[in-house]
Amino acid sequence: MAGAKSPFLRTVLFATGMLVIAVSPLIGILPGPGGIFVFAAGLVLVLQNSLWAQKQFCRAKRRWPRFGHYADKALRRRSARRRRVRAQEAKIARAEGKVLGFGDGTR
Repeated sequence: MAGAKSPFLRTVLFATGMLVIAVSPLIGILPGPGGIFVFAAGLVLVLQNSLWAQKQFCRAKRRWPRFGHYADKALRRRSARRRRVRAQEAKIARAEGKVLGFGDGTR
């Protein structure tokens, strides 16, 4: 949804996301990986509509960077894409610096 959402709509979407997360273990009993996808859909709803959840998610990403990397890829977050591009550009700049004789690029 584009634009600002009303507080009521955000609350409804947040509650729906929590309900979907709560239902995911029941779906997980069924054969196949269905519970994982249901949980991911609920997590997306919660993260998009709750500032508290976003802060907790960022804290978890800082504590477990590998988890954060995979979660960002799954959620297709723009910030993750920017970090990957910046890291790639920094890697290229360090390599160019070494070729030009500027050392290893660190101080």
